[in-house]
Amino acid sequence: MSDYGHDLVFGSFVTPGAGDPDRTVGLAVLTEQVGLDLVTFQDHPYQPAFLDTWTLLSFVAARTNRVHLAANVTNLPLRPPAVLARSVASLDLLSDGRITLGLGAGAFWEAIEAMGGRRLTPGEGVRALEEAIEIIRQMWDTETRGGVRVDGEFYRVVGAKRGPAPAHPVPVWLGAYKPRMLQLAGRRADGWLPTLGYLQPGDLTKGNAIIDDAAQEAGRSPRDVRRLLNIAGQFSAVGRGPLNGPAEQWVQELAELALDEGVSAFILAGDDPDDLRRFAGEVAPAVRELVAAERDSGVAERPQGAAERDPGTAVGDRGAAAGGRGAAAAPVAPAVRPSRATVTGGAFAVVPTPDDGVRRSDQQVWDESTRPTGPAPDRDRTYTPQEQATGAHLVQIHDGLRAELAQIHDLIEQVAAGEIDAGAARSHINTMTMRQNRWTLGVYCESYCRIVTTHHTIEDQSFFPRLRARDPRLGPVVDRLEQEHHVIHDVLEGVDRALVAYVGSPDGLADLRAAVDLLTDALLSHLSYEERELVEPLARLGIA
Repeated sequence: MSDYGHDLVFGSFVTPGAGDPDRTVGLAVLTEQVGLDLVTFQDHPYQPAFLDTWTLLSFVAARTNRVHLAANVTNLPLRPPAVLARSVASLDLLSDGRITLGLGAGAFWEAIEAMGGRRLTPGEGVRALEEAIEIIRQMWDTETRGGVRVDGEFYRVVGAKRGPAPAHPVPVWLGAYKPRMLQLAGRRADGWLPTLGYLQPGDLTKGNAIIDDAAQEAGRSPRDVRRLLNIAGQFSAVGRGPLNGPAEQWVQELAELALDEGVSAFILAGDDPDDLRRFAGEVAPAVRELVAAERDSGVAERPQGAAERDPGTAVGDRGAAAGGRGAAAAPVAPAVRPSRATVTGGAFAVVPTPDDGVRRSDQQVWDESTRPTGPAPDRDRTYTPQEQATGAHLVQIHDGLRAELAQIHDLIEQVAAGEIDAGAARSHINTMTMRQNRWTLGVYCESYCRIVTTHHTIEDQSFFPRLRARDPRLGPVVDRLEQEHHVIHDVLEGVDRALVAYVGSPDGLADLRAAVDLLTDALLSHLSYEERELVEPLARLGIA
């Protein structure tokens, strides 16, 4: 097993079709709206059916605010490295540090020659790519005096002025399959980005070994190289093969790739908006949860020599080397929220989140006084740091749900205020703004409802049965928690109905607010009850 410990990233691989540019851009914007972390486009400048990738990336950067962007991967033979370096740095500055540079040595050489590029052999392509990386990083390195000088076999730069520096250390990811390219990734790159469909069984393991050895020979840690993967598949009710089945199957397979093969970024190829929504709402959060639980349990192994670093900076680990302006790389995946727990050994110190008793709705969905309690903890028992971390992880997951729920309330109030202002103006543009705001809020709420449902499904199918089996005294508590899951599911359906009504008519905002208020009361009460009863048993029974 090789888990390099990076934060998990989930993204889209959108076809840059020129036939319907609005749809292409719309899929990229949807990637951000459903909560994915990264948008990528293939780069084939010789393909007239495609939009130019760097022009498209610039346009999408202007239409989005959070999502990171990359070519998957840049066609180097048709993009001179010194000019490319300035293009990347400029777009990184304009997008507030959201650009990653994917690079490839080149393919489809007849088409490249037809566009004025130079045909290279595979070995020449690798050497040219290494020269290009050196030029690009020197161009970004504005702290070093003097011009950029690389007198290479394929590229020659003699005193070009450095700069501009990008807004953050831009990672360089290589599309690589053969040993020489993999060795280059280990020596010089920040990420390895293959496509799963082009790999044979065992290729990920072999590729990791080559990269790890090359990294160590170059004085680097294997963990300096993020492992990414372009994936494709089909969501269906019944499993029919790898990544062809229900979302739960996808979750298990991707979690295994993360823990066994070290993959920390999954980029979904395809142009189906429903697939993007399912990938973001049902797959990504569940994979994050499973991988985090395994990491907390100590199951996942780290490669020898892997340095411990802040996972929030993993996407831009080395980035531009000395380039950039000293700013830390912005995390692509949501940062892990700090827990109130203490994970040192000794007495159990994980603090469950108390129920503050505040209720937003006049409606009650259950009688809290009838909730059973589990066995009292043994006051004399001590807990290892690993056991403490298991209980703390549940609190962290719930902290994430609570924070996102607070964000929904904030969005509702922002949209409500915006609709009042836009409605008063009664202009066509403001009417469009109102519709876009309603749609954005709807997507956010829909995604959150899916995340809650996925979290409850994992609990019902995974660790609730294990808790009941290992300590039958917890049976009444687990039964009650499962019953509350069903109630919360009904509340979520009420939110969904209110969303449908609201998107069709702004008059439905009051009903949506009431539905979200009821969800807030039920969910916050439930999370506090679950933490109160389960954080200690999870640690005591060794269940991640």
